[in-house]
Order: sequence, then C-alpha cells, then structure tokens
Amino acid sequence: MIENVGSIKKQNHLLEALTSTKVKYIAGTCILSAIGITLPRIVHVLAGASAGATFLPMHIAVLIAALIFGGVSASIVAGSSIIFSYLLTGMPTFERLPYMLIELVIYAILLSVFNKKFNSYISLIATIILGRVLYAGVLFVAINGLGLPTYGISVIDSIVTGLPGIAIQLICVPFIAKIVKKGINLDD
Repeated sequence: MIENVGSIKKQNHLLEALTSTKVKYIAGTCILSAIGITLPRIVHVLAGASAGATFLPMHIAVLIAALIFGGVSASIVAGSSIIFSYLLTGMPTFERLPYMLIELVIYAILLSVFNKKFNSYISLIATIILGRVLYAGVLFVAINGLGLPTYGISVIDSIVTGLPGIAIQLICVPFIAKIVKKGINLDD
C-alpha cells in the first residue's frame, strides 16, 4: 500500500513536470527549431534550391515561435535553424548566413513585441513591414558603413521574390499559432 502511494506521488510529480509551462516552452522551442531546419529542406527538395527565397520556409517556424513563446524562443529558433541548416545542408550559404540570422532575429523580436499590444494578424503585418525596413538599414550599414559585401542581397528583390512566402505567412502563421497555443494550453 505504501509503495502504491509512493508510486502515485512519483507519477503525479512526473505529470506535473511534463505539463509545466517551462517544459512546454523548451519542448516547443526545440520542435520549432527542428521544423525551421526541416521545412526549408523539404521546400528545396520539392521546388528547387531557389524556392527558399520564394516561399520563405525558415521564417515560418520563427514567426510561430514568436507568437506562441515570445522573442527569446523565436530568436533561439532563428539561430539554431540557420546554423544547423547550414551545417547539415550548406544552406543558406556561409556568406548569407549572418545576414539571414540578423533578418530572422529582427522578425522574432518585432513580432513578439507587437503581439503584446495587437492581435497576431496586425502584429505580423507590422513585423513584415518594419522588419524589412530595419533589414534594409542593416544592409545599408553593412555596405556603406562597414564596407562589407552583401553578396547580391537586396531587400526590394527579396520582397518581390518572397511575395508567395509573405502570403503564406499572413494566411497560415497566426492560424497555426492559435491552434498550437490552444492545444498546448500555456496558461497552466
């Protein structure tokens, strides 16, 4: 009888630990990092190497993380996705890696800040617009202030090329984040 009580207490403690917000945060960040690595690879295999610039698959995991878990999680997803994607697949190229890292961290931080004040759709629109303006500033400083090469990166070209990806983000990201957030019940 005493062993059963001890076993039940251990099971309850384990259940409490596994359902805690901290565990959900860590597990969610890890899962979204894995998605941030896997989704671009799937897109490249199905639609070609240049499809990443069109469909922006790496952005999706970062934006979902920002809406569900906030800026720190989304920044971790951005960094781990880009670095491990590069190490595993060579994409993005080493030259573009720092620029893409900066771009995704800008989106991670902006979306998490905007999402505290506005609904997810307004927050995402504001992030997409202001994020590109800030990213243009980063490129301007890199080129003109630091004399660094940008390897053909252009904000205007990335917007035009990435319009399908931006549409996917606007349609899917808030919807997916809402469903996942409800499903994992972060209000524990």
